[in-house]
Amino acid sequence: MKNNIQKTAYTTLLALFLACTYSCSDDITEKNEQFQALNPTNTDDLAGTWKTFLLTTPNEFPLDAPVATSTPAYTREINEIKSYQVNISDDQKRIIKYWSAGGVLRWNEIMRTLVARHNRPPYQNEDGTYPAPSAANPFANPQFPFSNPPYAARAYAYVSAAQYDAMVATWYYKKLYNRAAPFTIDATLQVLIPKSPMPSYPSEDGVLSGVTVELLKLLFPTEIAYIDGKAEEQKLYRIISGANVRSDVEAGIILGRKIAAKFIARASTDGAGAAIGNQALWTQLETQTAATGETPWKSLDLPARPPMLPLFGKVKSFLMTPEMVVASRPVAPPSTKSEQFAKELAEIKDYGTNPSRKNIGIVAFWADGVGTYTPPGHWNAIASESFVEQNYSEVRWARNMALLNIAMMDAAISCWDAKYTYFNPRPSQMDPSIKTMTGTPNFPSYVSGHSTFSGAACVVLSHFIPAKSQSFINMAKEASDSRMFGCIHYRSDCEKGLQLGEKVGAFAVARAATDGAE
Repeated sequence: MKNNIQKTAYTTLLALFLACTYSCSDDITEKNEQFQALNPTNTDDLAGTWKTFLLTTPNEFPLDAPVATSTPAYTREINEIKSYQVNISDDQKRIIKYWSAGGVLRWNEIMRTLVARHNRPPYQNEDGTYPAPSAANPFANPQFPFSNPPYAARAYAYVSAAQYDAMVATWYYKKLYNRAAPFTIDATLQVLIPKSPMPSYPSEDGVLSGVTVELLKLLFPTEIAYIDGKAEEQKLYRIISGANVRSDVEAGIILGRKIAAKFIARASTDGAGAAIGNQALWTQLETQTAATGETPWKSLDLPARPPMLPLFGKVKSFLMTPEMVVASRPVAPPSTKSEQFAKELAEIKDYGTNPSRKNIGIVAFWADGVGTYTPPGHWNAIASESFVEQNYSEVRWARNMALLNIAMMDAAISCWDAKYTYFNPRPSQMDPSIKTMTGTPNFPSYVSGHSTFSGAACVVLSHFIPAKSQSFINMAKEASDSRMFGCIHYRSDCEKGLQLGEKVGAFAVARAATDGAE
């Protein structure tokens, strides 16, 4: 698993070194068509009773009953499938092969592509100030969004949580209406993907398309044409393959859109829009740290860039209250005047002065910087390859990705709370002779974001797949260590970050134990 991801990481890093831009031809979705068609060992028939995140009940949004399969209208829908199947083009065969691996998997890949495309910090204005992307004018320069790690973590969480609630509602209505799949109604119909024993109304792919498209349009408003194109592929795939008639899919899209609206309403009031802060806040953070006698963090970009999202620690979590965020906050880092700090600074300088080939490889694999799908996206890629091996149902895919990504959103919230509470300087700020291997992130050092994301992801993934727990632990430790090897974090940043991530991940595991899926 790691070798496959590592190849992508090295390719991305090389592209950055060559100053290439991330283009449509670099779609993650075009590089991962090797997955087999979804054919779950357990269809999770009772998933319509699982606990949701925002829906008050699985049937909060009504869905009309389908027409009977004995009606002429339904027969016409069967005939539509047959007319497509008379002459399937090579492109249609590609679409079927691609989407049959599962909607949650494919939309996650699409989202990682979008995050990577937009993970570019804005360039400075002529006067040395920096423009900020605006959701109100997304096509202006710089385009909205700048999908930095906190933004990306929140985006992955919203999409995954909405998909999960939508799949629970889908399973509820499937059981309620119990409309048979078209291939059971007409035995002459070709079925080009594994046959599902589940009722076909509403189509899970239709619901996933409806809910995901609306969230992605909110999060990446300059990519609507690309997103709509993928949605049309998914819709066409279900019909051409013989898995659903058109009314199955269209009912699903309608249901998905209704559920998306509830998540969009929440996103508009969760505080993320104000996380950038203002000049008064940025100055206050510096002066109040200096007043304690400590060295405050400063931007090492030239000209100095405003700190990245200093109020992200105030964003509303799905699982943690503000009090829980504060209670989980790590103890203060070693004083910048202490022997411990000097010792840790010297350790980082030694890593930079005497880099080993092994450490350089670790830094490259976990870099996840500009132009990539960020550390949360990296763990989504790891999770996806692991989940494929488990033969999950679509609803369990959605549930597990939701818990993983909500844990990493909470990791971002908790990590950024610590960063801007302590406002600790980076190693290369304290000793300019230290040269980093991956650039210098534009936010305070303590605690490490990579470490916090990785600690949270490791705990959640180990809960889902205990047999791979040690592998996840090893990867989390390596991701954390990579930030020391790359000379951008101290040991305390990494060790306390891992511990913070583990605390945050435990909240998601506690939720998993009570959601009805286990």
